[in-house]
Amino acid sequence: MARTVLFMCVANSCRSQMAEALARSLGGAAWEVWSAGSHPSGRVHPVAVQAMQELGLDLSTHHSKGVEAVPGRRWDYVVTMGCGDACPAVPAAQRLDWDIPDPVGLPTEEVRRIRDDLAARIRALLASPP
Repeated sequence: MARTVLFMCVANSCRSQMAEALARSLGGAAWEVWSAGSHPSGRVHPVAVQAMQELGLDLSTHHSKGVEAVPGRRWDYVVTMGCGDACPAVPAAQRLDWDIPDPVGLPTEEVRRIRDDLAARIRALLASPP
């Protein structure tokens, strides 16, 4: 049975979308991966689309969604990024809060650094024992 992870931020337009794409790419069938926002914007920000295109991952057809759009279950991991108390309480075996800055409005090099930091954290999470 696949392990589960939900990535959450405020708008579900940048950080959590990049995390979802990275985890799906790196985790394969061993992981069921979703993302959501506490206040979804309805769109994926172009800065996330561009940053992920550089890695061959296409976010152009993705859309921002709230927690009501993800499966209602107890997740193996819920990873929050920047939403603090605004993140809805979602049942999880393990909750992680990653201090990841919002890439919107930052220079391209900083966006790439954030993306690569997410990738490193996700690799470590996916390699963790069940």
